[in-house]
Amino acid sequence: MTIDHDGFPAPPALVEHARRFRAEGGVPAVPRVAATVLLLRPAGEDFEVYLIRRVAAMAFGGMYAFPGGGVDRSDSQAHLDWAGPEPAEWGRRLGLAADAAQAVVCAAAREVFEEAGVLLAGPDANSVVGDVSGDDWEAARVALEQHRGGFADLLAERGLTLRSDLLLPWSRWITPEFEPRRFDTYFFVALLPEGQRTRNVSSEADHVLWIRPAEARARAEAGELTMLPPTLVTLGQVAAAGDLRGVAKAAATRDAATPVTPRLDLPREGPPRFTLP
Repeated sequence: MTIDHDGFPAPPALVEHARRFRAEGGVPAVPRVAATVLLLRPAGEDFEVYLIRRVAAMAFGGMYAFPGGGVDRSDSQAHLDWAGPEPAEWGRRLGLAADAAQAVVCAAAREVFEEAGVLLAGPDANSVVGDVSGDDWEAARVALEQHRGGFADLLAERGLTLRSDLLLPWSRWITPEFEPRRFDTYFFVALLPEGQRTRNVSSEADHVLWIRPAEARARAEAGELTMLPPTLVTLGQVAAAGDLRGVAKAAATRDAATPVTPRLDLPREGPPRFTLP
């Protein structure tokens, strides 16, 4: 799969969706607000990113992506201890009202715990909880994943504060109109907290890996890893930052409010390709 200035190759299943949508004059689905997190960790003088492969039965099944998912009602109704930028400041960065921004940030932290077993919270505003891989934590994670409890309740029961300052806003992507399931997704970056480790725990992933962003993109170009444009572009962006300090510096000035929507071109001749506005 070669990625160049002409765009990104489109998986056959998505091309089929697009052709059917256009032939039938389909009505675009309303995008669901979502959040996804690029977990990063040092790797010598470089750094790695955590990727998961979605199970085949899911939307975008078989694709490598970052941990994430839709904003739940519980995220919008959450009343929790909060550290870091206030919701109003998050709203300015994300282009949202304060309550909607808080829900997105809460969803990002919840999803990375559900799908990677990493908890961006601590006993106070200046610390982060350590290892959360024990049986009691795993039982709490499963209950959360199965919607048998809320994220705010979990934090309150354990006397923890959500560390919103551990999340850095990066970008916003909206699924193309022809997709039957669409998402308006806010991308964040976060450093893996010291003492914690990712685990292949999600029921929505069948494979996980830590990999250098540049290598992940190269393997996608070689056809070894299947990814959609948001993942590919974001990997290239963080790789270009050089190191973890560069990623944090870049995040401070990035536009995380203006959405990007890939466009699928279906030429009469030549392969279909995604292009960006």
